[in-house]
Amino acid sequence: MPSDFSLVMQVAVSGNKRAFDELVRRYQSPVRSFFLHQTMGDSQLSDDLAQDTFIKAYTAIASFRGLASFRTWLMRIAYNVFYDYTRNRHVLAQRDLTISEHMSAAIPADEGMAAATSAPHATLKLDIYQALAILKEQERTCITLQLIEGYDIASIAKITGMKQGTVKSHLSRGKEKLADYLKHNGYDRR
Repeated sequence: MPSDFSLVMQVAVSGNKRAFDELVRRYQSPVRSFFLHQTMGDSQLSDDLAQDTFIKAYTAIASFRGLASFRTWLMRIAYNVFYDYTRNRHVLAQRDLTISEHMSAAIPADEGMAAATSAPHATLKLDIYQALAILKEQERTCITLQLIEGYDIASIAKITGMKQGTVKSHLSRGKEKLADYLKHNGYDRR
């Protein structure tokens, strides 16, 4: 199996579309997962943003220098695609508020507990997206990259362009908010 660097060189030097297709196959799932968590489960938007990411990666592949892994370079592009999307449309902030208000009004506490026992996976997924929705965008990004995608702090700093100390601060605040949210919603197991 060829390395990522080998595939990148095949695309950059000779425009080998099969090599790029292999890179897409390797990284489509992590990129889409990143967007799913950033958009609180909006699969259509996540697919659109992932497609934009791969288009930008393809057009910029000659700029890949191998200073970071291809995955980190690609996730930096994904981060920028998402940042551009939120900056240009300001949709996510309004959506976060709407989802949060709608969910807290639509599911009274007693019914929420009944739903949790009848469909635990669906409820847990909804709770995770609700919990992510309470975070500021940069906190959500750092939390998603570390806890869900498994990146270390140095890689998150490369992807987001933030300093490592800033990443640590966002992670700390985000984890604290998530812990409080989950504790107040019945996930405290003491």
